[in-house]
Amino acid sequence: MYFFHLLLILAAHGVSVANPWSALPAQAPSSLRFNFQARVRGELRDNVYDFDGSGNAVTDDQWLLHRVRLGIEWQPADSLRVELQGQDVRESFSDRADTPLRQGAEGDDAFDLRLASMEIGHPKQLSLKLGRQVLGYGDERLVGPLEWLNFSRTFDAVKLHYGEEDWSLEGFASSVVRLHESKFNNSDWTDSQNPRRQIFSGLYLSSTALAVQVTDAYAFHLHEEAPNGSTDFITLGTRMKGDPLKLRGWDYTLELAGQTGQVHGRDLNAYAWHVEGGYNWLNHAWKPRLALEYSFSSGDGDAADGRVGTFQNLFPTNHPPYGLMDTMAWQNMHNLVLRMATHPHQKVKTTFDVHGFWLADTGDAWYRANGTTQVRPITPGARNFAGVELDLTLQAKLTQHLDLLLGYSHFVAGSYLEDTGHGDDADFAYLMLTLNY
Repeated sequence: MYFFHLLLILAAHGVSVANPWSALPAQAPSSLRFNFQARVRGELRDNVYDFDGSGNAVTDDQWLLHRVRLGIEWQPADSLRVELQGQDVRESFSDRADTPLRQGAEGDDAFDLRLASMEIGHPKQLSLKLGRQVLGYGDERLVGPLEWLNFSRTFDAVKLHYGEEDWSLEGFASSVVRLHESKFNNSDWTDSQNPRRQIFSGLYLSSTALAVQVTDAYAFHLHEEAPNGSTDFITLGTRMKGDPLKLRGWDYTLELAGQTGQVHGRDLNAYAWHVEGGYNWLNHAWKPRLALEYSFSSGDGDAADGRVGTFQNLFPTNHPPYGLMDTMAWQNMHNLVLRMATHPHQKVKTTFDVHGFWLADTGDAWYRANGTTQVRPITPGARNFAGVELDLTLQAKLTQHLDLLLGYSHFVAGSYLEDTGHGDDADFAYLMLTLNY
């Protein structure tokens, strides 16, 4: 049914679908591959959602998150690739409702369509990809699949790619796929009953013309309809990332982004940046890395002035960059990070990160990793120090197909939490096993 919908899209854009194989070589190679993933993660969270140790909330609990993916990749010719993948996700043994995104839950979503795409052309030269797919750009601070979540993120999209030896350009138009617990997961493109009518589009240019770094430039546009006013804004940005193999062990990242337009009918002007520098001991057996990072994103000092100053985080993979407890988004924040990583074995990696968090403006909210949930009601005049988070992880490749991830995080509550309610420390521990074929 979904590919019938794709054929209709192709026909609507003037592409002949009467015989899609007519342009393929008579002796085209054929390949069919199956893929399978089973992942289970046990989590223990205490005070992570309310920073209140005086009682046990439903989010102070232990649970299991598990998912299964089964897919097919078919390449009947060099210039044609088809991908299908289904996914089933479940949450077990938790007191909170097993409904995705309610009370922080990842919840249950019975076997549904995760990927369904057709790519025509050469993926490293000129190609057109249509259908349900993953979008991810740069360090995924603005657009990424967020694989940490059980259900992750996909888009119904049309994507055009053109590449040369030292640069590439992608353009896309899309709508994010939304989870529906009791019916087919769809986007605004395939759900005629949804009045939101989201269209997320963009251009992403990436170049390696400067041998020591990757240089990116991008423009993203988001449009959504809503009863309280439409959202229609553009994000312009650039990213520069140094290669430690070409800089004698040193690396760096600089990303700058600005936004203008409207959010729910109010004028938007916002900005954000990220800067990072590190050193890699490339000749050491453990290959240690030490790095210092700083991320900033603007907030809104006056919610009543008819303007929006809060940077909009779009569709990011927020789990790695701003603390593994997922208490922060790239919105209204300062984040200073010290990162340390080693490889004590070729199949083992350990990391230890220390995060310091401040709100950019206490006239705005503290936003969690999803960019919408607020930790506390807006409290102007509160001190802006949110706290310190310590993250310790161990990754190991146990076999060719089995990976392990073990982690523990502790959040030391700051003065902002004390000024706005309970200010107790929080803890997060997890063990995840992933089987891939």
